[in-house]
Amino acid sequence: MRTLEKIKQASLITAIKTPYLANGEIDLAKYDELVEIQIAAGVDGIVVGGTTGEGQLMNWEEHLMLIAHSANKYGEKLVIVGNTGSNNTREAIKATKYGFASGMDAALQINPYYGRTSIAGVKEHFKRVLDIGPAFIYNVAGRTGQDLTPDIIEPLAQHEHFIGVKECGGNERIAHYEQQGIACWSGNDDESHDARHTYKAHGVISVTSNLIPGLFRQLMDTPSNELNASLQPLMNWLFCEPNPIAINTAMMMTGAVNPVFRLPYLPLSDEQQAQGEVLINELNNSDVVGGAAKCIKQGDIALLS
Repeated sequence: MRTLEKIKQASLITAIKTPYLANGEIDLAKYDELVEIQIAAGVDGIVVGGTTGEGQLMNWEEHLMLIAHSANKYGEKLVIVGNTGSNNTREAIKATKYGFASGMDAALQINPYYGRTSIAGVKEHFKRVLDIGPAFIYNVAGRTGQDLTPDIIEPLAQHEHFIGVKECGGNERIAHYEQQGIACWSGNDDESHDARHTYKAHGVISVTSNLIPGLFRQLMDTPSNELNASLQPLMNWLFCEPNPIAINTAMMMTGAVNPVFRLPYLPLSDEQQAQGEVLINELNNSDVVGGAAKCIKQGDIALLS
């Protein structure tokens, strides 16, 4: 396992997509192809089974298998972050223990969603999972319905296993944390360039880097307002519907993965696809995972429960 300081050096972490076979099972061969592309592009780490990787649509056997597979095959080349968080503390503890036993470097932990608890309960939840091993805390109030404010995060940052925060609360908050020595990774792709170069974030945990990892590597390494501005329309399109709907559709349009959705996710509409086709094809094919994009007929996409 890597040290906390080594993990903190990872500036570009991709929330890797999980591809499927025609029958809806995980396509491990295609998954490996996608991860190898990320490695070749210089990505530092991957989050396995995150929101983008649809961990929420997996059973725990699938979820933990994918973490173990990733750690075993790519642990020497990438920081392996397993999304073992849950709104059920007991499940989060069990999954996190299994994840570390399988060789992951760190966990991604989220505050209890839907069945929300008190602030005291949130703190105790995180303490229990942090006690197990190194973890990123994920703050995404739009999904959990509960913002992890500094009065929650700052005491947690004293824990020996606290790595930092994947923060979706904006760059001003990232700057506030970084000034205190609390490591932050932007959770908003469209803000990540400025987060990194102006607000001193450690990096980004990105959705868009599934599609354009090399360009995102450039965004994290070198300030470039021109490149950042040129990619804003694509990043905005990739979040025109709740993630991971658009990134799934985009990677099917480029032929990077099979046209298979697990419900309740559905592909983008024909109109939305047409918008994305233009945006993707404005880029060099060599910069896009899968190459040139082409709209897919709705009837050619498998929708599986």
